[in-house]
Amino acid sequence: MKKNLGTTDKIIRLILAAALVLLYFTGTITGTLGIIGLVLAAVFTLTSMVSFCPLYAVFGLKTCKV
Repeated sequence: MKKNLGTTDKIIRLILAAALVLLYFTGTITGTLGIIGLVLAAVFTLTSMVSFCPLYAVFGLKTCKV
C-alpha cells in the first residue's frame, strides 16, 4: 500500500471521527444512525493512521505530496 493521504486530509478525518464519536456519546445521534456514525469514525481513524484510503486508490486520487 502506497500512501495516498496528506497531512491536511488526515487531520480533517480525525476531527470528523472525533465529532461523530462525541455526537454518539452525548446522545445526539442514536440507534442505527449512531452505529453507522461510529463505524464511519473507526474507518476515518484507521485510514488516517495508515495514510491510505482504498477509495482514493480506486479513483486514482492522492492528497500527499510524495
